[in-house]
Amino acid sequence: MSVSSFVTEHGNGWLRIKVPLPFSLKWVNAYLLPSDGGWTLIDPGLRSADAEACWQELLPQLGIGFRDIAAIVLTHHHPDHYGLAGWFQERTGAPVYMSESAHRAALRMWGEGETFSEELVAAFLAFGLPGERVAAMRGHLAGVLSQVLPHPEDVRTIVPGEALPVEMAGTNWLAIGGEGHAPGHVSFYDPRGRRMLCGDQVLPDITPNIGWLPGGDPDPLKSYIESLERLSAYDTVMAFPGHRDPFADVSGRIESTIRHHDRRLQAMYGIIAEQGPMTPFDVCERVFGARLSGNAHQLRFGLAETIAHLVRLEETGRLVRIFSETPGEGCPVIRFGVP
Repeated sequence: MSVSSFVTEHGNGWLRIKVPLPFSLKWVNAYLLPSDGGWTLIDPGLRSADAEACWQELLPQLGIGFRDIAAIVLTHHHPDHYGLAGWFQERTGAPVYMSESAHRAALRMWGEGETFSEELVAAFLAFGLPGERVAAMRGHLAGVLSQVLPHPEDVRTIVPGEALPVEMAGTNWLAIGGEGHAPGHVSFYDPRGRRMLCGDQVLPDITPNIGWLPGGDPDPLKSYIESLERLSAYDTVMAFPGHRDPFADVSGRIESTIRHHDRRLQAMYGIIAEQGPMTPFDVCERVFGARLSGNAHQLRFGLAETIAHLVRLEETGRLVRIFSETPGEGCPVIRFGVP
């Protein structure tokens, strides 16, 4: 494995590592930042044989031992960022830093005795997921568990709005909270260098999934747009995202992301206005099409994003929720229609 293919130095000793992923994003960006007490590792990646091999081969080539890593910092709890946190903690002894909300979300989804998977399946059935898709969805959700274990045990809290409790690259970073993509997501801002480690909250040429969850934020798209508006207030000359390459025009990217969601809201409203009341599953298939066929992973994220947009249209009064008398797996099916 060649360092040049997976590692990029971004000045002042910062290292970006492209950690492989087994799905369409191809890799997630982990960052190693030098500090007086050793290295700080940000978002180590999804646990998989390929990701473990990546780290085991690259670290010796970089002259970094596991015990040289003094802190592990997470922007959010999604498996492609959180998954190797416990694995790294076992090898480094380093504490893991994440927000309280993010830690709670990880344990809710993958902790012992979790009920989240069945809650999500039941919600998706109510939103129109066909019964024949349930087995694949359950299989997908069960398969995530091996990608996040073991959970880290020494977890320390990042508080949005306060300084990050660990120094990175000689800088005191501000933790900036952001909802919508993941509960308790935090970005990190360096006011001196005007740099931002933005996780998945804003990405350079793709848009992060807006993650509606049962029992979670009732209007995640609204929360997401509000968080983007807060991020745009920071004078940022370079952003380091969780996916794709670092980018400079943060305010421009935020503007285009907000416009993207405006267009998607209008597209979904137009489909329902033309066709009549529809389930979120039916709208999802119209919007995302063949990408979801036979892929429970893609369907999960596409359906969650569709629900988030339809809820936003409902909250603004453009759509209403209609409960069908036709049962679906023991619960009424929900459609959205124009008032």
